Amino acid sequence: MTGLESYLDSFDAEPGYLDWAAFGPLSPSVRAEAQADAELLGAGRTSGIDLVFARADEARALLAELLGTTDEHVTLQPSTSHGLQQAIYGLSGGILISSREFPSLTVTAQRASALGGAEPYWFDPTDGFVTPEAVRDALTDDITAVAVSLVDYRTGFLADLSALRDVIGDRLLIVDAMQGFGVVDADYSAADVVCANGYKWLRAGRGTGFASFSDRAVERISPVLSGFAAAGGVLGSFPVAPPVEGAQAFAVTAPDHLAAARLATGVRDVRDAGVARIAEIVRGRASDIVAVAEQYGLPVVTPRDPQHHAGIVSLSPEPEDTAPLAAAMANHGVAASLRSGLVRIGAHAGNGAESLRMLTDALAEFAGSRRI
Repeated sequence: MTGLESYLDSFDAEPGYLDWAAFGPLSPSVRAEAQADAELLGAGRTSGIDLVFARADEARALLAELLGTTDEHVTLQPSTSHGLQQAIYGLSGGILISSREFPSLTVTAQRASALGGAEPYWFDPTDGFVTPEAVRDALTDDITAVAVSLVDYRTGFLADLSALRDVIGDRLLIVDAMQGFGVVDADYSAADVVCANGYKWLRAGRGTGFASFSDRAVERISPVLSGFAAAGGVLGSFPVAPPVEGAQAFAVTAPDHLAAARLATGVRDVRDAGVARIAEIVRGRASDIVAVAEQYGLPVVTPRDPQHHAGIVSLSPEPEDTAPLAAAMANHGVAASLRSGLVRIGAHAGNGAESLRMLTDALAEFAGSRRI
């Protein structure tokens, strides 16, 4: 069995689970690793404790492979938001952000500004799609950084990081990759900061956040939120030691090693299967969902071009149709989310024909009741 076949075979969530953009049910390998490492930490043997603690370095090395960088540039964080806070709170100058971005970006930027840090420059691109053209039109000389979601949480729009890099020039590019990491074959080398979490598409559970910082980001971002872990581990010294050099300056304390083990396992599974091959399957799943939605007359706000969307498909029913549509999906065992008036469906590579059939039946029931 190939790595991809093994990966696809590992999906054991109930058919009809199409809410991966909200939460990814833990994979069998992650569950097994978590249980095994918990036993090691409970045994009280130094060798077992050391083995689990080593998972943090393992996770950073595996992440570096997928990010196209080195493990020295990768830090483990409790969440995506923690990584974004490390980056944005330490900025100076202006930061360009779409007003429709997920709150991990908008709230962090606003709070940083309130403390006298970077000043957010808000813009409202058409349909919320952060395209290179929209960014070019919004740039000013005062802007020193641009922050964007790799995949828009509302619509599934996929940002072109390479094209954004070409547009913004020497400014920092900060990317919230939460909705794309592991299912999008992106050019992360175009970004200066990449933050994400393993609890959705990596199937690794909460607490599995991480962030990578380029050399340029390390030079320009002040590690104002750095903690004991970023002080070189010096005990009992005063004055307080300055932050260590490099990306590890953006750390607060030692990581949750059980979470690091889950993250390492989830990333390894994706690496062994191949991100590009997973991404191709996920795009196919999304295209199938779009086709079914259009068959039953439901407006789709997700871009049709497979190169501009990932695993999220968002439907935009009339306000009075939202509740009946959600009820029909629930009646047929289809799990999805409501986001800002949109019905968001998130398919993963392991969603097979049965899940699509269940969705088709739900939309058929809804369409029939609407005609009546």
